[in-house]
Order: sequence, then C-alpha cells, then structure tokens
Amino acid sequence: MQWEAITLEALYDEILAAEEKMQGDLWRFWQMIQIFPEKWQQTPYGDEGGGFWVVAVVGKRIIWYNDIEEGFNLSAYEQYGTFRDYWCNQDELAWPVQALLTEIKMGGGGFGQAGPPQNIDE
Repeated sequence: MQWEAITLEALYDEILAAEEKMQGDLWRFWQMIQIFPEKWQQTPYGDEGGGFWVVAVVGKRIIWYNDIEEGFNLSAYEQYGTFRDYWCNQDELAWPVQALLTEIKMGGGGFGQAGPPQNIDE
C-alpha cells in the first residue's frame, strides 16, 4: 500500500472528533488558536505530500498534523509558512493543545516529542 497525503476533508474529521472531547479551558483555548488548516512546507519529510497541514498558531509555535505518522505535533517556526522541526508523535489533537495551554499557564516546555527517523548505520 502506497502512502497518500491526508485530504482536507479527512483532516477535518480528525479535528471534529477531537473537538467533541474538548471541554472547559482546553475548548476555549483551542477556539482562540485554531486556524483554517493550511499547508506549510517542511523539508525533507513534507516534500512528497506538498507540506503538512497546520491547524493552530500561537506566537512562534504551530500545531500541525503529520499524515505520515498520523498524529498531531507541536513545532516552532521562524517564517510563516515553513517550519524545520519534524516530529513523529502520533498524538490526538488535544495533547499538543493542552501542552501549549500548560506552557502558557506554567511557563516552560514539558511536551515529549519523538524525532525523525534515525540512521543507525552512522
């Protein structure tokens, strides 16, 4: 089976399923940070699919969907529309939203992230 990039419609299904579970502060925070999903460039992992869908922006941080690993991730960016850090978390949307909310409330990071594939021969 060959990999195919997720469609906007399928991404919305993921988002809507996650929104049904969000409550209270998490729901209100999500309503403030979400954007209409847009493809952002990430090289090299995002090249084949035309980028990755970004679903939220907070300052210089984004929440994006990794359709290779099928999960939401949190990354920093420097220039709007591109990001460098690739993570392969397979998290539901609520996890990175909660991580950002906690970071704002408490300061500092604390969100575990799984990095890109490693070449063990090096």
